[in-house]
Amino acid sequence: MPSLKDIKKRIGSVKNTQQITKAMKMVAAAKLRRAQEAAVAARPYAEKMQAVLSNLAKREEADAHPLLSKRGTGRALVVLMTADRGLCGGFNANVSKAAERFIHANEQGFDELDLMIIGRKGRDFLKNRLGDKIIKVYENITADASYKTAALIGQEIIDNYTSEKYDAVYVVYNAFQSAIVQNVTLEQVLPIQPAEAAAEDESVIDYLYEPNRGQVLAEILPKMVEVQIFRALVESNASEQGARMSSMDSASRNASEMISKLTLQYNRARQAAITKELMEIISGSESIK
Repeated sequence: MPSLKDIKKRIGSVKNTQQITKAMKMVAAAKLRRAQEAAVAARPYAEKMQAVLSNLAKREEADAHPLLSKRGTGRALVVLMTADRGLCGGFNANVSKAAERFIHANEQGFDELDLMIIGRKGRDFLKNRLGDKIIKVYENITADASYKTAALIGQEIIDNYTSEKYDAVYVVYNAFQSAIVQNVTLEQVLPIQPAEAAAEDESVIDYLYEPNRGQVLAEILPKMVEVQIFRALVESNASEQGARMSSMDSASRNASEMISKLTLQYNRARQAAITKELMEIISGSESIK
């Protein structure tokens, strides 16, 4: 049985840990509000733009722009978005496992699959599993994700696709639903996919381009990729903060339960020690008589 000193030391250690988890929960809650606002604000524009360009892709020929062209199944790029820090439950593991499953499931469909990782934890998780497929890792950009950062990543993806280095590009990230629910999401970024017809007799209506079709497509199609990357970044950031807040709240409650159990154990051990001392005193007194 542990001594009173050991139990008291352990109670102090758990209390110190609880203070840290409570502080981390408060920090995550403050960051979550800003991240959630950014994610919610990015959705309407991204969804509407995706709907318009999906309809446009259905009406335009594949040779109208390189980002609309569908090629073979040679090489594909998977962009995985994780966090740079841990202590956020299964946030990093869930999305990393989803990317791993997708790659294994499509290894026969593509000649080669490469992995671009945003976030240090994704690299740490997959370096021993898919280390040979990791071509690039971005670190320390998820916490303060900006459109400028998303545009740079998006432009790199576009350059790789237009140069025919890759024939398809996918992004895997956690979409924010609530502080305790994050949905692992897989989306195809390139080539831009045509919208599915709502009905078989849906009529195809041509858009009017101003100043001309080529200039409009050259402007808005790359923007579509940038917006998708930006939306994934802000969704992933909001999901990370929500997962960390939930995880730290659970850790704080577990610490409270442990402190209660250790306190009870301490009181019982202290009572047993006092009883033992009283028995020794009484036995000594009786022996003198």
